[in-house]
Amino acid sequence: MDTLSYKTISANKATVTKEWVLVDAEGQNLGRLASKVAKLLRGKHKPNFTPHVDCGDNVIVINAEKINLTGNKWNDKTYIRHTGYPGGQRSLSATELYGKDPARLVEKSVKGMLPKNKLGADLFRNLNVVVGATHTHEAQKPKTINLNEFN
Repeated sequence: MDTLSYKTISANKATVTKEWVLVDAEGQNLGRLASKVAKLLRGKHKPNFTPHVDCGDNVIVINAEKINLTGNKWNDKTYIRHTGYPGGQRSLSATELYGKDPARLVEKSVKGMLPKNKLGADLFRNLNVVVGATHTHEAQKPKTINLNEFN
């Protein structure tokens, strides 16, 4: 048997193929939507996935204001931040954050599912979350993906 024909192919910046993907968040649960979007951003759905390379797709999420949260998460889920000053811990409930900007709710949940390093920061820049059905990336001709059929 010729073992030289079984070389492991590792993707790099030059060989990776990035696509534009459109995801509709209408009627989706927040956590399940975020995990599938994070998988698309990371590139784990591709056969040439390489852990240390940005080989994922550019993802546009539309209708961010139509997501669902199950149970009492609208009131019980809190988003905590710190100003940097003593006693500067601030928190918002999911309802308050949704009232300010529904897109930030989706962005925070997706960002939490990406790696906590420079690669994760680069991957997060490939995410565009939009309130409403119209987006500004029509020129990229994004491919629509149904998340209910995507695993």
